[in-house]
Amino acid sequence: MPGALFIVATPIGNLEDITQRALRVLREVDLIACEDTRHTRKLLNHFGITTATISYHEHNEHERAEELCEALESGKNVALVSDAGTPLVSDPGFRIVKMASDRGISIVPIPGPAACITALSASGIETDQFLFAGFLPARAGARRAKLNELIAIPTTLVFYEAPHRLKAALKDALEVLGNREAVIARELTKLHEEFARGSLSDLIERFSKTEAARGEIVLMISGHATDASAFSRITSPETKLSERIDELERDGLDQKTALKRAAKELGMKRDDAYRILVSQKNRRSK
Repeated sequence: MPGALFIVATPIGNLEDITQRALRVLREVDLIACEDTRHTRKLLNHFGITTATISYHEHNEHERAEELCEALESGKNVALVSDAGTPLVSDPGFRIVKMASDRGISIVPIPGPAACITALSASGIETDQFLFAGFLPARAGARRAKLNELIAIPTTLVFYEAPHRLKAALKDALEVLGNREAVIARELTKLHEEFARGSLSDLIERFSKTEAARGEIVLMISGHATDASAFSRITSPETKLSERIDELERDGLDQKTALKRAAKELGMKRDDAYRILVSQKNRRSK
């Protein structure tokens, strides 16, 4: 009989936040697949667990998924863990779960912490519906384009963000979404746990006065339906392009440079942006 693949949630900070069931499974399986074996070994050592570990991360996921499925088919039980929280939530794991599912291998979730849910529960922002969008893109143009895709979503938006990109992400969110209510949660369940609440402009001012925020960060932003000013900003891409070009030209850029930068910020191809600009000019001249 094939073994089972256990998807085991582990603490996001405080080591007390692990279930008895998770500890039992980690002791009983034949192998633990870890995002970082050194990181997971600290957790295992804390609880006196000596089960063998093997690396499973984004750079070796393709080959390692095949290797682990062969082990499962041979009858071994395997646990999959990430560095913190629930595997597959903005972490590696989809490939092995899909492969195991396709091969008829039993997949057993062992529930536990997830940073996005933990942050939402104490945020004070609407939680009856929400959209978890993972990490925003690192590049400014792609990040603005992603935010533009989400501008009309009426539910709370939830993102993970890296500390060194937080200020830029907040400024782009304000520019694209409007001055919505937002909450930043960082260092969840740890000694320096913090919830920062306010409008996006408030949070920009607060985090501009300090060095880069530290720790794991969850950024939550209200949906447009709860913010009339954000609703009024739901404009067409053509209008956004024109407005941004005008702003850049007022800042001293020539039209060609302004067009190129605006297109990049809004996630448009330069040729498409140029055609939109020409079309707008033709309409105004009639």
